[in-house]
Amino acid sequence: MSLPASSRHRRLLLLGGTLEARRIAPQLAALPRVSVTLSLAGRTRVPINNGVATRIGGFGGVTGLVAWLSAHRIDGIIVATHPFAAQMAHNAHEAARRTGLPIVRVARPGWQRQSGDRWFECDSTDQAVTLLGETPRRVLLTFGRAQAARFEAAPQHHYVVRSIDPIDPPLALPHVDNLIARGPFTLAQERHLLRSRAIDVLVTKHSGGEATRAKLDAARALGIDVIMIRRPVMPDTPVVDRLETTGMAALLDWVSAL
Repeated sequence: MSLPASSRHRRLLLLGGTLEARRIAPQLAALPRVSVTLSLAGRTRVPINNGVATRIGGFGGVTGLVAWLSAHRIDGIIVATHPFAAQMAHNAHEAARRTGLPIVRVARPGWQRQSGDRWFECDSTDQAVTLLGETPRRVLLTFGRAQAARFEAAPQHHYVVRSIDPIDPPLALPHVDNLIARGPFTLAQERHLLRSRAIDVLVTKHSGGEATRAKLDAARALGIDVIMIRRPVMPDTPVVDRLETTGMAALLDWVSAL
């Protein structure tokens, strides 16, 4: 005789590295007969302790992920990765298809353009570099080295790069300042940064959510241009959204139904 769903022990893989995953992890850990492994890509040197079993690093593509899921007898996958971590989301979707495991993706709401926003949208970091133009500008970049390095193609600008970890090796740019900081940041902090550094254009990914929205509000208030890199296409995995309101309850119901 099989046990009722509420009586079975369930093992979950939580793909994280985001504020959403940090919120989800303790909720899952508090559930009876549920164990969770949080997987981080390892892009930050000192990840935040989320109070659950944690692994760091890739799986080796879809094949490696399928093998890991089988070896650890996982019962379900929760994808709470960054909106730009498209490859991991697609790999998880395909691994779930091959194994027959239930999967759900936590979707972060996108930002909505507001009156006064000076957005210039594009589809890639290279397009963002082109949109800066030839005339020297003071540019704030709000992402890590992999993307920031693309701006070495436009050395005429003065860059301020804000990242969680130091940019190493340093960018091959004649005019660059590195700011090491971990958000979220307040509107007052973002306004001060833009003013004190005389920024006239912000380049950012369309990450969405409230935690990093203040920089857009500050740019709007100060009349600063924003080059916005659009989100990549995600797989058609079932989605839970509005985590801050009804989404968490829906996610916990999904876990209970496994």
